[in-house]
Amino acid sequence: MTSQSNRRGRFGEDYAAAWLKGRGAQLLERNWRCPLGEIDIIARMGDFLCFIEVKTRFSAALGAPEEAVGRGKRRRIAESAQHYLLSHPKAAELQPRFDLASVILEKGREEVLSFSYLPGAFTCDDL
Repeated sequence: MTSQSNRRGRFGEDYAAAWLKGRGAQLLERNWRCPLGEIDIIARMGDFLCFIEVKTRFSAALGAPEEAVGRGKRRRIAESAQHYLLSHPKAAELQPRFDLASVILEKGREEVLSFSYLPGAFTCDDL
């Protein structure tokens, strides 16, 4: 990933994290990694333990950012979430949910043109 892509991705994740906190979410992890993959944000929202993938783009011309989360990526997220739950027994008491945050920025600027949050964007049954 290029440094511009890294900056864009980090900006989108920061924006999503701030949006979540503003709605009362308790952020537990950012960029949590395990041998199976990475989860951008892990947050508690009420009785849910949310595993959140954040996709950030400069344009939706090639499709909405959430369309970039295909079956393979969803599988890696689910497998990583399972690893997280096994390594964090208290978190396993919550209902897991897979959410997606989509951020579209103005080209060349860190200004959000569009943001959407899709709770329950996919389930393990979708895999």
